[in-house]
Amino acid sequence: MTFPKIEKRYRRLVFLTWFLTLDLIMFGAFVRLTDSGLGCPDWPGCYGQLSPVGAAHHIREAFEAMPHGPVSFTKAWIEMVHRYVGALLGMLIIGISWIAWRHRKVLGHSPALAIATLVAVCLQGAFGAWTVTMKLMPLIVTAHLLGGITLLMMMTWLAAREKRHAPVLVEEIRWRPWAVAGLVLLFVQIALGGWVSTNYAALACMDFPTCHGSWIPSMDLHSGFSLLRALGELPSGEVISQDALTGIHWVHRNFAFFVFIWLGTLAGLMLRSAALRGPARLIIALLAAQLLTGLTTIFFEWPLAVAVLHNGGAAGLVLACTTVCARLYDVSKQGVTHDNTQPAIAKSAAAVPCADQAARDPAGRVLCRDRHVPGHSGAA
Repeated sequence: MTFPKIEKRYRRLVFLTWFLTLDLIMFGAFVRLTDSGLGCPDWPGCYGQLSPVGAAHHIREAFEAMPHGPVSFTKAWIEMVHRYVGALLGMLIIGISWIAWRHRKVLGHSPALAIATLVAVCLQGAFGAWTVTMKLMPLIVTAHLLGGITLLMMMTWLAAREKRHAPVLVEEIRWRPWAVAGLVLLFVQIALGGWVSTNYAALACMDFPTCHGSWIPSMDLHSGFSLLRALGELPSGEVISQDALTGIHWVHRNFAFFVFIWLGTLAGLMLRSAALRGPARLIIALLAAQLLTGLTTIFFEWPLAVAVLHNGGAAGLVLACTTVCARLYDVSKQGVTHDNTQPAIAKSAAAVPCADQAARDPAGRVLCRDRHVPGHSGAA
């Protein structure tokens, strides 16, 4: 197989897997919001069968015993489709890791990130199993969500390395710590949102911008953010209080304003950058969409489609912020020039790894490359 074909197939596989990861996160939200997490109360099968078809007798018995319980044919299929897609995602990441290792010289970058992504998807599978076997314990479910977000970050970084873009200027490197801080703040906000969802606290405050008619309502933050407890209970075994649910919702809502201001300001500044303008515009659009879907969730009492879109918007923000960080950090590894008007990774041909090998190769093939150096196969 020729080098260009290897690169093309690897790039296609990475983008397919990245897209599937984003879809799986949104479908995971659908599983959670439809209360389908225990549609098949064992793992990895469904009552020991490969599909709900073989488990029809057990599902029917569980449904007849508890018609409004967690088990039904619809919920079983929703849960199992989620597992099937997760298994497919794992196999695709195995393929990415193998190609990244086997053809690392051709691809021109270390396979470390691809291998780390493989480790991450294995851990994510484990948390998926614990989510079921530990009966939707909020801490485990939230950790499972954050594992999916981490996996999306890693796949986005892999995809960002394969996408051509305009060069980043030296003066734009100063945004690097601010972009990382924004991504960290977004991760914390998603963790808070996951905690709201797994504790069913989305409707704990039905007014806006106040909560129960007060800027600081009656809350029990200590109970609301106690981690080691079962769903709907306190560590003591008592039923979780409304004040605890209010505290969970209030913290998520108010932290969102801080994230909104930080990411909105940063994205506004990055609109001047040719390399970062695309993800910056996406951040601004998604921030507006998150505000709209968040308010719609409150005022229309958590419609399913809007709630799924709210989760998808958070994943989209992760995608955009990770892309910004990937472009800034990939450039910083290459070194910078002293002229702020020049691309941060502008180099002479002699400074580019293996640039001279293309001339010596009888087939004219480049054995390794820098995707962002003008004149190479991955030039912007």
